[in-house]
Amino acid sequence: MNKHATRLRRARKTRARIADLKMVRLCVFRTNNHIYAQVISAEGDKVLAQASTLEAEVRNSLKSGSNVEAATVVGKRIAEKAKAVGVDKVAFDRSGFQYHGRVKALAEAARENGLSF
Repeated sequence: MNKHATRLRRARKTRARIADLKMVRLCVFRTNNHIYAQVISAEGDKVLAQASTLEAEVRNSLKSGSNVEAATVVGKRIAEKAKAVGVDKVAFDRSGFQYHGRVKALAEAARENGLSF
């Protein structure tokens, strides 16, 4: 198994557990240059809110989209957008990534701004 396949295996196991809970999930994806977050409905068929470092407002305020500062901004924005839609409790789906660095910064920023998981 390579690194990509093991990450996808971890993600599949986590998503199966979240599907059993029937909860709205906060899904995080990161690349070398950007970080993305989506709030997905309990059925898994609708994206209720999304935020990323590709958004014009975020991109203009940051020097780089691939650092902890950028992840913190995205976490704050996703929490605000989720609360605007009426979601305040989510299950955190880290997509198989380690809970460390940018993923951890996004999660903590979302918690501080009103999301609970």
